[in-house]
This record gives sequence, C-alpha cells and structure tokens, in this order.
Amino acid sequence: MFHLLSRLFQRKKASASGGSLPEFSLKLSKRVVENLSTIQDMLQSPSDLIVRQFHVGKSKHLCGIACIDGLVDKSVINDTIMQNVMLGVAQADKDAPPFVTADKLLDRLHTDIIPVDDIAVATSWDDIMLAVFNGDTALFVDGTSRVLLIGTRGWASRGVEEPQTEALVRGPRDGFTENIRTNTVHLRRRIRDPNLRLDSMHVGRRGKRQVIIAYMAGITAPDLVDEVKRRIDSIDIDDVEGSGYVEQWIMDSFLTPFPLIQTTERPDKCSAAILGGRVAILVDGDPFALIAPITLASMFQSPEDYYSHWLIATFLRVLRLASAFAATFLPALYIALVEYHQGMIPSKLAFSIAGTREGVPFPAVIEAFIMEGTLEILREAGIRLPKPIGQTIGIVGGLVIGEAAVSAGIVSPIMVIVVAITAISSFALPSYAFAITLRIIRFGIMLAASLFGLYGIILSYIMINIHIVNLKSFGIPYSTPFSPTFIKDWVDLIWRAPVTLLGRRPQMMQTTDETRIRKK
Repeated sequence: MFHLLSRLFQRKKASASGGSLPEFSLKLSKRVVENLSTIQDMLQSPSDLIVRQFHVGKSKHLCGIACIDGLVDKSVINDTIMQNVMLGVAQADKDAPPFVTADKLLDRLHTDIIPVDDIAVATSWDDIMLAVFNGDTALFVDGTSRVLLIGTRGWASRGVEEPQTEALVRGPRDGFTENIRTNTVHLRRRIRDPNLRLDSMHVGRRGKRQVIIAYMAGITAPDLVDEVKRRIDSIDIDDVEGSGYVEQWIMDSFLTPFPLIQTTERPDKCSAAILGGRVAILVDGDPFALIAPITLASMFQSPEDYYSHWLIATFLRVLRLASAFAATFLPALYIALVEYHQGMIPSKLAFSIAGTREGVPFPAVIEAFIMEGTLEILREAGIRLPKPIGQTIGIVGGLVIGEAAVSAGIVSPIMVIVVAITAISSFALPSYAFAITLRIIRFGIMLAASLFGLYGIILSYIMINIHIVNLKSFGIPYSTPFSPTFIKDWVDLIWRAPVTLLGRRPQMMQTTDETRIRKK
C-alpha cells in the first residue's frame, strides 16, 4: 500500500511540475523558407509531408504550402489553390498596381482569390499543426507571420452502411461511420432545427481527437451540458482512440458492470435521444455515438418500438423484460430446484428430470458452469472469427458439443435445454452491453443458488436492486422513473402508449421545454 501511494504521489508531482505535453513554443517567422523548414524539423521530414514553394505575380512574391499526403484531396490543392492563386494574382496585377505588402496579398487571397468556403487565418504553430494533421493545407506568404489554413480534407472513408449491432425489421438502414463529419450530417438531416448545437472539442495531449457534443438548445438542461463538457475536458491522456475511452472516463462509476452511458450506431436513435433532452457525444474515427444520461429502462427500448403499432411495441418490451429475467435467473433457478427444493417441482416433471440426470457424475451447479462456460467460449470465438465461419462455429459447435456431452453422460438433456433458452433470451435484448452485464451477473447468482438455494437467488435479486438504486448517470438515478417515481414517464416505459399520448418529454430529464406535441 505504501509503495502504491508513493508512486501516486510521484505521478501527481510530475504532473504538477509540467509533466503534460508542452505546446509549440516557436514563433511564426515572416520567411516562408524558415516556416517550411520548421515544419520539416518538427515532423523529422516524413515521407508523407508535402512541401511546395512557388512565386506569384509580377513581383515574384514567394509563397509556400504544407500538407500531409493521404489526408488531403490533391485535386483541390492543384486546381483550386495553386491554379487560382497563380492566375488570380497575375490577373490582379494587370488590373491594379502589384501588391505592396505581404499582408495585403494574404488578405486578397483570403477574401477574393481562393474559392474555398473553409478557410481561416492562423497566427500560432498550435493551430497550424492541428489543422495540417486534420487534412487542411497551410499557405504561407513571404513577409507576413500570418498563415492561411485551407480546408482540403479528402481521406478515404467507409461508406454509409446498415448498423451491424442494431439491426431492425422496420426502420432506417443508415448508420454512423468513422467520419465525424458524415455523422453530424446524419443528425442535421434528421433534426432540421437551428437550435441543434454541435459543440466541438479536442481531446488528448498528442492525438488531439475531435469530439462533438450534440444537444438541443432550449430543450436540454444547461447544467447537463456543462457537466458533460466538464468531464470531457478533464480527460488527460495521450489519445482517445475511440468512444470507449470517453465512456470509461466520464461515467459516474467504474465499479459497476451496468452500462451508465448508452452506445449506438443508429442516427435515428441518437437524434431521438437529443430531442428527448439527452446529450450525444461523437468521437472522430469511431462509428459509435454515446448517449447520456440513461436509465435501466433504456436498456429494454429499441427504435423499432416507435415505428410499430403501440400494442406490438408493448408486447415486444414485455418479451424483452421476460428474456432479461430468464437470461439472468433461469440457470440459477434450475440449480436451486434440483439441489434444494425438489418438492416444488411437479411430480411428473421431477421424475423426468431425475431420469435424465441418472448417471450424470456432477451436481447441477457443476453441470451449469460447464455448459455456460462452454457457451461463452463459443460465443466469443464466433465473434472473433470471420463472419461466415463464426456463424458456423456458433451453431454447429453448440449442437455438436451439447449432443456429445449428453451422449457421454457428462450433462443432462434438461441442462442443455436450460442453457439454450438462457442464450436465446440474452440475444433478445437490444443493448449488447446490457446483455453482457447479465451474463456476468448470471454466474454469481448461480453460485449463490448452489449455496443457499432459492434464498440465495432472492438475496442476489435484493442486492442487485440495492446496487441499481444507488447508481446514477450524470446525476439521474439509474432506477428512474421507478424510484424516484415519475408517473408521467410511465407512458413510455414498459407500456408504450400511442404516439398521440406521448405529448411530453421525460419529466426526469428536467428539460427546459417539456412539450413534445402541441395540441391545437
């Protein structure tokens, strides 16, 4: 313990004494040659760095550009920047006296000559290097320490495809991609409201990863937005390689297996959450968006619920709730009844189970752990293998191993049925992270059932509920709207009321505008 505390103190001391990554302390020169040389020295002249010098106008004014090959669209650089700069300055020299100062030349390039909408003026190396690494081109003019940053982003990216982890029978087929600008376009297409805010931040001392916080001004609680920004601003690591880093850093508790932030690949689900008063977080290079805050009830809801009739949606939600209980408690219930409470089983069923278990050398708890462990291994192997092979391994492997285990007398046929129902029930849940949580909890409940029978299951259920009511997601209790109780929010809980009755946003979100449907 003393060693751990001393290491922690040394780490804090190093951080306080300047352990963070220093910013570029160099000043911009007025000489193009010196500035281009500085970029080459910073990057150690990499093979993908494009540096070009050229002269413009009658006065042969020296200019230079710097960009990263592969991040830029070369056609924009050649046709839009280089050609327009050379021809535009030459034409301007014919119509008027040559440009006297470099600042005037740069201003003319900025306002009149370069036909690009994404263009800005920078005066520091920090802004220049961040823009260059984002795919922009830096244009230097000899004689001024100001630099033009021109939007030339054009790297290869994956096209819009249907989400693989959240497939629907009825609903939109488009999904988020790794390009954050494509993802913001998805939100803009669905929410055509000027109050949609897409606030940008850069996270990571070295990676400078772009993170966008999406919310609705006039609907989302300002305190929630400020808290999300504060937590993201506190991230102090080299790089945020994906949304998982952000999720783990800003979640309220890392000691719980329950997901406190929802992930989604679906733009329609993300936009619906934003209109409901929540905040969405997009990370550049990751096709998953984060939604916060969430509650336990969010784990049983799917976008398809709102595309279907309300009776169908309600039935599906009840089915998911029953599946969650089966995926969590069914193996433990089998263990408790077989090992401790045989008198609670109907006589004919008890004789049938006893007959199938005849010759099995292991108690029910060992049976369950063997089969559940094998199933988890098969499931993980199916995910990691190529898709056609993975599906074959999952189906054929489960059938072959189950049949072989029964034939060898290692497990009983009823145990195979229980494990199969449990696995199918876990697949019925729309949230992958929540399904994994139930799979983890299941093993603990099985162990409690093997020790105390039904009493162990009841105690486990009570402990899970105590844990849930103590969880919070950005200040919202995880058990809301059950506890604390918001009766008005029950119209879209397990029972999904008709759309015409969903006239108010969730009361628990404390939105500044609760009205969703304005009746005439």
